[in-house]
Amino acid sequence: MERRSPGVQVNQTIIEEAIDQVLTGKREAYRTIIQAYERKIHTYCYYILRSHEEAEDAVQDIFVKVYQELRRYEKRVSFNAWLYKVAYHHCLDQVRKRKRWNRLIKLYTALQTKTYYELNDESPVEQLFSNLSTEESNMLILKVVEQYSFEEMGQIMGCSPSMLRKRYERLRKKLVSEKIYEGGIQLDEVAKSNG
Repeated sequence: MERRSPGVQVNQTIIEEAIDQVLTGKREAYRTIIQAYERKIHTYCYYILRSHEEAEDAVQDIFVKVYQELRRYEKRVSFNAWLYKVAYHHCLDQVRKRKRWNRLIKLYTALQTKTYYELNDESPVEQLFSNLSTEESNMLILKVVEQYSFEEMGQIMGCSPSMLRKRYERLRKKLVSEKIYEGGIQLDEVAKSNG
């Protein structure tokens, strides 16, 4: 299976042809869509979910969901935006479920009156994203990693491009003000990129 790196442009004509073939009953054409987007969606899910295992599960669930809902895709919106919107909402659901589970675990451990200490084994990227909300992480991934325009981001996240511009500017200022240094790279430089 061919792996593509994030940021590599996908030939939309080939994707649209594959979609048409799947809709006419040629299920094997869906492999083209999976091969084109699997790595990109995995990376996207990983930075939201912050777990390789959860990201792998999410990718499978997302591609099953997209296959089942392919008839609902409208060509007036780019397939990229539609796919990322499905991924975004799926990951948000996973984050919500995890938060509920974590609250339950905390309650249980508090009732047991035991103290647990966790070691900080986070990578610089995980540290960066651990200080961000899910929405902030999503904006950073879409803008800096995937290099989407604010219009495309608006289609994915379901809000106006002008609102996203303002939120992204606040996020950049937040990252610059934190001035976190990791691995010789100042993270505020990431915040300044793609401004």
